[in-house]
Amino acid sequence: MKKYIIITLLLTSVLFASAQQNNKALHIQRFGSVTGLEPEKLAYYQKLHANVWPAVLKRIKDCHIQNYSIYLQKIQDKYYLFSYFEYVGSDFAGDMKKMADDPITQRWWKETDPCQQPLPEAAAQKKIWTNMKEVFHQD
Repeated sequence: MKKYIIITLLLTSVLFASAQQNNKALHIQRFGSVTGLEPEKLAYYQKLHANVWPAVLKRIKDCHIQNYSIYLQKIQDKYYLFSYFEYVGSDFAGDMKKMADDPITQRWWKETDPCQQPLPEAAAQKKIWTNMKEVFHQD
């Protein structure tokens, strides 16, 4: 009986140590960004995001993005979108290139991009979204 208790304790500690290593191996990078939204495109943009194409969702997941959300806020008669996602891969630039090269994602962006009004900083760089600086986080 003692032998089984010792074996059980050893297996438990090995599994616990393995789980701890897996948690440490998963490095999460958080990203927030903002862009404007054309008022006349508000309903269409919301309709698109109520039914995101399955291939787009798959590509997002395949590019190691999780916990992705987009929020809408009206400020002084202008609409703004705030996006947040977590990146859990090891090659952000490579994954973003895979996403940008994907024909279905390109078609999706042809639908969403005209809805968005880049902030001046992003527009100057020919981008849609402006990256935001994280000033606080709590797990």
